[in-house]
Amino acid sequence: MTKTFASVPDTTVLLTRIADALERLAPPAIHDAPLPPAEAYVWNSHSGRCDVVERISRMPLGALRGIDTQIDRLLENTRSFAQGHIANNALLWGARGTGKSSVIKAVHETLQKEGHNLSIVEIAREDIADLPVLMNYLGKQEGRYVVFCDDLAFEGAESSYKALKAALEGGLAGKPTNIVFYASSNRRHLMARQMIDNERSSAINPSEAIEEKISLSDRFGLWIGFHAIDQDGYLAIIASYITHYNLPVSADEVRLEALQWAMERGHRSGRTAFQYIIHLAAKLNVNIES
Repeated sequence: MTKTFASVPDTTVLLTRIADALERLAPPAIHDAPLPPAEAYVWNSHSGRCDVVERISRMPLGALRGIDTQIDRLLENTRSFAQGHIANNALLWGARGTGKSSVIKAVHETLQKEGHNLSIVEIAREDIADLPVLMNYLGKQEGRYVVFCDDLAFEGAESSYKALKAALEGGLAGKPTNIVFYASSNRRHLMARQMIDNERSSAINPSEAIEEKISLSDRFGLWIGFHAIDQDGYLAIIASYITHYNLPVSADEVRLEALQWAMERGHRSGRTAFQYIIHLAAKLNVNIES
């Protein structure tokens, strides 16, 4: 029987594809150079660096309405951390557009103004597998860091949540003491409900499989829930934004239009309110910055 071997060019192509795949799976080559001084950075998975953010898009704490309890809890935890004390990792979960990421950025700004040496580092959801590498790097730096991931959630057969669990616990050496991890999510357990249900239906020991999935959120010592707002809360946010941006109009004058705006979208939230304010500012020919 005659054996047919792949040609040399075909073998080369195959080996190249294998090498590329292994490179994608490998952690990024981290650069050990000290971070340049900055208030904020974004983790760049391709370069293995933290890129400086020149301007942070955020609202001040004073402009956020209807979430006073949530603000107080996160501010207390973050201030303790900024002062050099131990603090909890925090999961901000709940309805979309209710100010979860806005609170994190506004709390950071507040503590910066208080004179604390506290920086914020954002890592994208798709790069969460890099988190152990990033935290190990930041652990060798001066200063204190809030590592932040927005809209964190896991789908289907993803296994990157295991990297998050390992990073939050820190393994044998423990998590670096100059880092705290904050995440915002629409899901309390970070997993899609069908993902948990699938484990229940297919696993040999369903309870153990489900525990493996939902125990991820247990790694966060601080859970802060954000809930949908009522009409009065929505209008209070509109009024706050009008004052903050010094728009030449009163909240009463735009009340009906603002309610119609939310009704057309089928959702009242801080995000919906801000989108209306952008529309209103454009109509009034006023330039605003987020």
